[in-house]
Amino acid sequence: MHGALAALVPLGLTAGQPGPSGSPAREKPPVVLFPAFHFTKLQATVRDQTTAPGCPRSGTFQDWFRNDQPSRFSQVCRDRLLTLRYRDDPSLPMPRRFAEQPGVTVEIMDYGRTDSAPYYEALYRRLETAGYVRDRDIRVAGYDARLTPDMGGFFERTRRLIEDTYRDNGERPVHLVGHSNGPLYAQYLLTHTSQAWRDRYIHGFTPIAGNMPGQGLMYSVMFTGQNIQDFGYPTTRQNARSSARMYQSAPSTYMSAADPAVFGDREVVIRDSSTGRSYTPRDYPRLFADAGLPTAGKIAAYYIGFVRFADPRSFPDVDVYGEKGSGLPTVVGARLANLSTGQIPDPGGFLRRDGDGNQEDITNNAILAWRAMRCHHFSLTDNPGVEHGALPNDPALLDRLVTVLGRPRTRCR
Repeated sequence: MHGALAALVPLGLTAGQPGPSGSPAREKPPVVLFPAFHFTKLQATVRDQTTAPGCPRSGTFQDWFRNDQPSRFSQVCRDRLLTLRYRDDPSLPMPRRFAEQPGVTVEIMDYGRTDSAPYYEALYRRLETAGYVRDRDIRVAGYDARLTPDMGGFFERTRRLIEDTYRDNGERPVHLVGHSNGPLYAQYLLTHTSQAWRDRYIHGFTPIAGNMPGQGLMYSVMFTGQNIQDFGYPTTRQNARSSARMYQSAPSTYMSAADPAVFGDREVVIRDSSTGRSYTPRDYPRLFADAGLPTAGKIAAYYIGFVRFADPRSFPDVDVYGEKGSGLPTVVGARLANLSTGQIPDPGGFLRRDGDGNQEDITNNAILAWRAMRCHHFSLTDNPGVEHGALPNDPALLDRLVTVLGRPRTRCR
């Protein structure tokens, strides 16, 4: 953790005015959850596809972490059909250069409902013990995790969900909770709305291990792949190729990759054993050039560091109650045989540093920049030894969340 722990703001200290002590019970704000990377249930509908010979021409399949729904589509078929097409046309805005494969449509299942993100059952139950009701004052801002928040109607759809949740709950401002990649999408929303909108609709923001500046691991995933169902690595070269190509095609992969503006050269993310060359986040242009991936290089140049957060103009300017984990060895990269697409990684070749088991300390400490918010509350609570996936189910963290929901928001004007 280096010197970062000394800079943590204890829960309850705020840059704004503290709430009154001994105040009467308050109506708690409704909650909108932004799930982690691929924790939103998606359904793909396939009609007369010809992209993937040997795969079913038509049918449906689901895509989400811990997906337990059987399908006629193999993992390789699912990867190939979820691989986005990229049109290299500089006259088109970058978000419009991506498209689904012909005959494939992808939809969010049960949008807005807790059923759309079943991983967070412990969080829902804890809120229920505090008087919350699912799908009334607990709602979920799901998204297609392949896409960035400037795509797929995310912004308009999510803003409407928050405004509807506000109105449906007696015009009470909404508290945003995000886990892992979810805070990236919440931050994009907050920084693309006016302060007047935030003052009206937002109670506060709880990012849980927010992946704001990205993580080193995403660079190696573009060479090895990683299966969404269990986040395990493919065990066949065919699956490794199909998965890696899917990640290379998705703009969110680059948005989620370590931003050199924050990371610099503080960690190695790829070590090429065939040449002895090492690559840090700062070296990503050379990495994609050396790998013969010019399209990846173009997407990377646009989407790495896409969600701004570290400069004052990009502060969320709402009360923030951050949570993170620490003290666990965390994969940030890999030693690869070469820079070809579709490799099966050697478990002994992973590169690690301290973190929460998924995101490294650099990532998890990055929102300390928000201590400089002019007025709003900021805190970042450490949870040593609590793994990334366990954080949103951790009883102590959930107790703190319920406490936060009972607090008045800071009045800055």
